[in-house]
Amino acid sequence: MKYINKIIPKIFFTDSPTGYSKNIDELLVKLLGEIGYKDNVSITNKGSVVIKIKGKSSEKTIATSAHADTLGLMVRSINADGTLNVTNVGGPQAPTLDGEYCKIITRDNKIYTGTILSTSPSSHVYKDAQSKPRDFDNLVVRIDEVIHSKNDVIALGINNGDYICIDPKTTITNSGFLKSRFIDDKGSVCAILNTLKELKDNNEIPKYDTLVYFVNYEEVGHGAATVSNKIDEFVTVDMGCIGKDLAGNEYAVSIAAKDSGGPYDYELTTRLINLAKDENINFVVDIFPFYGSDIGAAYRAGVDCKGALIGPGVHASHGMERTHLDAIIATSKLLYKYLTK
Repeated sequence: MKYINKIIPKIFFTDSPTGYSKNIDELLVKLLGEIGYKDNVSITNKGSVVIKIKGKSSEKTIATSAHADTLGLMVRSINADGTLNVTNVGGPQAPTLDGEYCKIITRDNKIYTGTILSTSPSSHVYKDAQSKPRDFDNLVVRIDEVIHSKNDVIALGINNGDYICIDPKTTITNSGFLKSRFIDDKGSVCAILNTLKELKDNNEIPKYDTLVYFVNYEEVGHGAATVSNKIDEFVTVDMGCIGKDLAGNEYAVSIAAKDSGGPYDYELTTRLINLAKDENINFVVDIFPFYGSDIGAAYRAGVDCKGALIGPGVHASHGMERTHLDAIIATSKLLYKYLTK
């Protein structure tokens, strides 16, 4: 718990919208070095961080992953008044963005702050301030600089295609809740880092040769499309869904039996369920109807492996998310047992 509390602010406040991976990759390499994996780490051309761990046996190769990329925005165009039109990166819920603080990152690494607003932002001015749709055609960014025109914005170095990073507003409450954007999937990143630290602290070696991926581009569907094609088993770690008739909650690790891409491997999923039972880990089994994961990306790329999905239960996904640290710990415990049993 102490380690997870320590790394959460570092990971969550490092902006990493899909495709903008340099800063989060550098942080992950640093954190992995601190817990003893300095010589095992590499970064792929696509911006995924990979750790290779020699297991007790080379009979098979197993893998796990979490995605370090998040939802975000890009500058679509610049308006005459100096506000920025936006396009989505991944699938953030547009209505939740109205009023959020953000950063604009230029191609020459200048950073400006701003606010995402409705195009009818004032009740005292616009008759439709309450009723106007909060969608990407009706949201703009107000930049915190003295500007009066499109040319003033261009003079700052801001242009079409620049990233807009949404403030995650990360908070850990006294009651143990993690409130933040992008718990999907930075909560899982924390769970895997914690598992890797526990392996080192306990002088434990995985049962089989192991690959650990912190991938980029998951939020647009092809994060794990470039993993090794020599993987025999792949347990990805991603958020568990909460709501409607689902079993998931904020205190347990979810084990997915099926998502929108179809069922996960029966034998591997059953093994994870039995591990959770045997080790008295708080878990649920669930179906995620509007959801895809890195397993699907690996399958579409032709990787012939058994695939399964686990992860902490996360409420209000792709909006203002929340989970409890207990769910991250439960996920970390289950992954640890899977790697070592």
